[in-house]
Amino acid sequence: MFLSTKKCEGIGECIKECPTGAIRLIDGKAFSCITCGACEEACPNRAIFKNRYGGYVVDRAKCNACGVCELTCPVSSISIEGDLVKGICSRCGICADTCPIGARVDAYDVIEDRQIKFLESLNLTNPPQIRVKKEEGKASRVNVITDTQKCTFCGRCEYYCPTDAIIVNNDLEGVCQECRICEDVCPAGAISNGTIDETKCTLCLKCVKECPNNAISIEDFKIKRNTDSKEAEGRIISCLNCGLCTEACTHGALQMINGKIRYDPSLCEECNTMECLDACPVGTLRVSDEKERPIKGYCVSCGRCVKACDVNEARGFKTVTWKGDVSEDCISCGICSEICPKDAVTLKRGSIEVDLEKCVLCEKCAIHCPQDAIPQTTMRKKSIKDGFVFVENKLCMNCKLCIKTCPEEAITEDEMGRVTVDDSKCIYCGACSNVCPARAILFEREFEVAK
Repeated sequence: MFLSTKKCEGIGECIKECPTGAIRLIDGKAFSCITCGACEEACPNRAIFKNRYGGYVVDRAKCNACGVCELTCPVSSISIEGDLVKGICSRCGICADTCPIGARVDAYDVIEDRQIKFLESLNLTNPPQIRVKKEEGKASRVNVITDTQKCTFCGRCEYYCPTDAIIVNNDLEGVCQECRICEDVCPAGAISNGTIDETKCTLCLKCVKECPNNAISIEDFKIKRNTDSKEAEGRIISCLNCGLCTEACTHGALQMINGKIRYDPSLCEECNTMECLDACPVGTLRVSDEKERPIKGYCVSCGRCVKACDVNEARGFKTVTWKGDVSEDCISCGICSEICPKDAVTLKRGSIEVDLEKCVLCEKCAIHCPQDAIPQTTMRKKSIKDGFVFVENKLCMNCKLCIKTCPEEAITEDEMGRVTVDDSKCIYCGACSNVCPARAILFEREFEVAK
């Protein structure tokens, strides 16, 4: 719930802006619904439910305005006006934003602060220096990541990865990326520093076959490399070692042992579901064409890619951490909360709350975030391909909260006072649906891999 501090002067701006009419003046102070949940428990039609913000919302499609919630409310906040139930706080936070003197505060934050101060007074909290050394305030995992500032997307790491856990794409197909694989595979030692010694070359064509960029050809009994001075642009995606595939594996063929993924193909033969493939957040885990190995794309932490990237030093073992923080670009669209496979993300207005005990740093939330508000190490990204948004005017309370929330200004009010959505501007992020206190917005979306 939201509370009014002693600063409150009864100006009433919060009352005007509250979309559900949940605030009223008592003895010159703003007082509102305490979000105790009694109305939800008492509703015979189950028309009241708790939303992602910890507030309560009335589903007007189910509500018949029977008044049981009004009689049950312990603080007499609820009232029935026509067929509308008012006085229930959805915890949208508009009251705190609109208060000109900052007298409205989030009670959850106040309670947490008081709890910490109380524990500190009893010397039951860890000193700051000890807290920093501990891993309690952040989630962490160790895996091989790529420094994209150093990476030239040559494909050398991909070539040498024994489990095909690295996927490299660049925009220079047919052009030499100086990966030096040709030097490594040449049986005659005829290639050195990008130069071909014709006196040593036997024209075995091993270099032509093994070149990952198809940049080597033969002409008039001579080997030629196609070079270009253009700087390559591309994308490198590798297994994150998050372990979601091991949890999804129904036959125990994939397991996390001592923090590293291990695979036993003999246990994989009877599996027909391949649920592990769907669990992989970056898409490196895929079906193999090798009979002895049904799947590929899982990192075994062998470090071969790190050794192979000996010139650019773009690949390396690192400890990746996250404290659950997001940037100011967060629009409370709720995608991260919906997509999290561990239910570790809780939506808050303008931010999120992450249960770091549950988080496995799979980066699925960051991969799907339309605003890039969540930090990520992988170059894998998904964008919203298409969607559907419809405002059911019979349910709409005309609070205009969706209009204020929409980051693209795609929601407006027409001449009849009805809320409408401009499909040409809408990015189908879902922020409007999450914030709607009347559940009047029907919403769907579809993702695709970003190019």
